[in-house]
Amino acid sequence: MKRSEFIKLSAGLGAFFSLPTGAQVSTDQLSELLNETKGTGSAVGLAVDPIPTVNVAVIGIGNRGKTLLDMFELLIKNGQANVSVICDLSEEKVAEGFIALAGKQTVLPDAIAEGPDGWKKVVEREDVDLVVICTPWELHAEMALYAMEQGKHVASEVPAAYTLEDCWKIIQLAEEKQVHHIMLENCCYNDEELWVLQMISEGVFGDLTHAECAYIHDLRQLMIDEKYYHERWRLYHHEDRNGNLYTTHGLGPVAMYFDIGRGDYFSHLVSMSSREAALSAATAGTELPQQFAQGDMNTTLIRTFGGKTIMLQFDTHTGRPYSRINTVCGTKAVHQGYPSKLYIDHGPTWDWHQWVDETTYQEYRERYKHPFWKTMGDEARAKSIGHGGMDFIMMWRLIDCLNKGLPLDLNVYDGMLWSAITPLSELSVAQNSASIEVPDFTAGTWKVKRDLEIMRG
Repeated sequence: MKRSEFIKLSAGLGAFFSLPTGAQVSTDQLSELLNETKGTGSAVGLAVDPIPTVNVAVIGIGNRGKTLLDMFELLIKNGQANVSVICDLSEEKVAEGFIALAGKQTVLPDAIAEGPDGWKKVVEREDVDLVVICTPWELHAEMALYAMEQGKHVASEVPAAYTLEDCWKIIQLAEEKQVHHIMLENCCYNDEELWVLQMISEGVFGDLTHAECAYIHDLRQLMIDEKYYHERWRLYHHEDRNGNLYTTHGLGPVAMYFDIGRGDYFSHLVSMSSREAALSAATAGTELPQQFAQGDMNTTLIRTFGGKTIMLQFDTHTGRPYSRINTVCGTKAVHQGYPSKLYIDHGPTWDWHQWVDETTYQEYRERYKHPFWKTMGDEARAKSIGHGGMDFIMMWRLIDCLNKGLPLDLNVYDGMLWSAITPLSELSVAQNSASIEVPDFTAGTWKVKRDLEIMRG
């Protein structure tokens, strides 16, 4: 299937601002577009009435959808959630989802496989409180907007949107309807990232200055595989897009480390991509595309208003081990991930420039373990299929907050900001690595210092 049947992106700035294909704007016009405020900030701290049992609809029962269904087992057992309906284009996948819930839920969900618009029937149902979206990227925003129009809360897989226009639409509707929209950034709930965050919150790192993060994951085989991504939808994004197409796994935890949206905020970025070589080599001699716009490595540099810097990288072409880097630097300590290493600063001396030994490292891991992993760690590790347990922690925490009527850990502004780095990076690459201002999706509310919700009990 041709890429145009999946994604309707135009060349040039039209992809970001709904301008005519190939449109050019001046620096002043670009600044005006990027800094136009279309929201009110009224969804900051949003809390709704408690939902004792959250009725859930899951749209998209592919690789991701089936994994998340498995994360509901304990929540169903405890009466905290109920999967009311599952939906997919494929009858086979819906059947697999139905089987996955057998034995876990007394009343099995309705299963819908009624063509491209079948999902609309799902979100219109009265027995649905939360819509979980696990479909290809290009469908996330459309489905979220329609669900919120029906008054439903939304939990969207990443990225939540990949045009600035859709980011603003989602924010405006969440504010208007006063419903939750959370992007399911599971890496924010990983044991390592929450441990680092706990140390930061307790002052171990001192004053933070810099972080490095990434999504480095060799996806060549999966992208060209005939079945893994439905009709290879992910491969076709690389055919004529070039930037950081998958920002949030690395950037989400760093945004928490830096209190982004809660006292600090991204100011501007620059982005640069290498040439492409590895993916086209993988498709050589096949009927798949032979040329790709997406460079093998994209590097995006972000500066915050508070003067912190972030290096964010994206590479799904190169054959090498997986890494999110997860480096954070402060005046008292440094952490570097993959594998995880900790450095405790002892002042200006030539003798201490080495990572702490394994015994000391484990002492820090135990002393600063995040409460989520203290209380739910055993259950999380039992669900290792969910990326080592972080999927379980993420879904447990989301449902628990809805049960109790608490603000969610990640709000609509977080999801839209982290997602928006993709089109902003594409814009910078297309403009010869120009500096691009980051829109203020929060209407200035980021300037008010407040505690991270994920650190709340």
